[in-house]
Amino acid sequence: MPNGGGKRWLLLLPLSRWVLLLGSLQLPAVGGSGHVVTRMRGFDGPLPFYLETGYVEVDEQQGVQLFYYFVRSERDPYEDPLLLWLSGGPGCSGISGLAYEIGPLKFDARGQGEFPTLLYRPETWTKVSNIIFVDSPVGTGFSYAKSEEGLETGDTKQVKQLVIFLRKWLQDHPRFVMNPLYIAGDSYSGLIIPTLALEIDRSIELGEKIFSGLKGYIAGNPLTGGQFDTDSQIPYFHAMGLVSDELYKCTRDINKQYILDPACPDDDLLSPKTVAETDGTSRLMLESADFLLGSKCAEALYILSYAWGNDDTVQESLGIRKGTIGAWKRYSHALPYNYDIQSVVDYHSRLATKGYRALIYSGDHDAVVPHVGTQAWIRYLNLTIVDDWRPWYVGGQVAGFTRSYASGLTFATVKGAGHVAPLYKTLECQKMFITWISGNPL
Repeated sequence: MPNGGGKRWLLLLPLSRWVLLLGSLQLPAVGGSGHVVTRMRGFDGPLPFYLETGYVEVDEQQGVQLFYYFVRSERDPYEDPLLLWLSGGPGCSGISGLAYEIGPLKFDARGQGEFPTLLYRPETWTKVSNIIFVDSPVGTGFSYAKSEEGLETGDTKQVKQLVIFLRKWLQDHPRFVMNPLYIAGDSYSGLIIPTLALEIDRSIELGEKIFSGLKGYIAGNPLTGGQFDTDSQIPYFHAMGLVSDELYKCTRDINKQYILDPACPDDDLLSPKTVAETDGTSRLMLESADFLLGSKCAEALYILSYAWGNDDTVQESLGIRKGTIGAWKRYSHALPYNYDIQSVVDYHSRLATKGYRALIYSGDHDAVVPHVGTQAWIRYLNLTIVDDWRPWYVGGQVAGFTRSYASGLTFATVKGAGHVAPLYKTLECQKMFITWISGNPL
């Protein structure tokens, strides 16, 4: 909001929004004030956007603290939508969204020197929205617990802690209570997003006005569970003699993240000892990255985050509490995690009935969560089509195909994108988001 317009804006507020605003301003500050980051090692000069980091306690008994990165909208932060972004895994840090997918930072693959170079990403979704990138569940990124028991988590427990996180975060940031709120994310968080949205809706029905801004959700390359996500068809057909040995062997070496790439090494190949304790870490990391970048794997850029996230100067600038975690990982594989949500197809149906907007998108080169499976569960919902299957465009070129429904759900494929779509088609995904969040058809 431009300076000097605040008084006029307040005078124009309808009575209902005045009541909500005054009620939210009376809420106590919970979770502590955030830490504003203006400069960061690897980025040349001051950050050209507002970045706040901090912790929110979601379990007092076990001392569970979820870490977050908050980036304000570059357009109108107190009017633009607020997104709570959940990365996949489970166990992928919020840095995945912030620096690899939809945020205003990116690692420079061509950077020279002994430390990763960060650049501004003009295709960021924060051009028109505020985004909270949260390290969830506990044990992910910089999130931590004070006890071993506190590190035990799972689908249902993560959802409950995210409700607490969002409630406390909004209490500590009352000026964002009235912003349109969307739960968003990709990959494994496809199971968490609709579950969390329903929990927040339930809280609204119980009278929690702090969540009344909820408008919908966004799920990219989303895991949904149940029969639609199973990838057992090819092994089954092979076992039954319907697929030849030769054809079956050809499919085993496919890179499921992006079917046109060769099989790629995992970004977790370098052990915590190599990342955090070896002398000359930065040089070692960059040499490893140079090798992987030559393999044409988009995921190879993940390696650069390990040198960045384990740097003392970076952690100090982010306000990281010393001694709370061991070696930082972009993806924490070994979480003590209970996979207790089997399918969320019914949750999507219930949200559609309640009238919440939804954007579901898939990269059409993703074999981890193939778009044909996503389309299958959407068809299963039996929603009324209002805009049938057609191409959507960016710069006059076909960027994918889309279909919209009367319930407010929009499905889109992203042409040439893998798992996850913004990693491969950043501009197209930004255009898709801006168009949809503005209420326009793709």
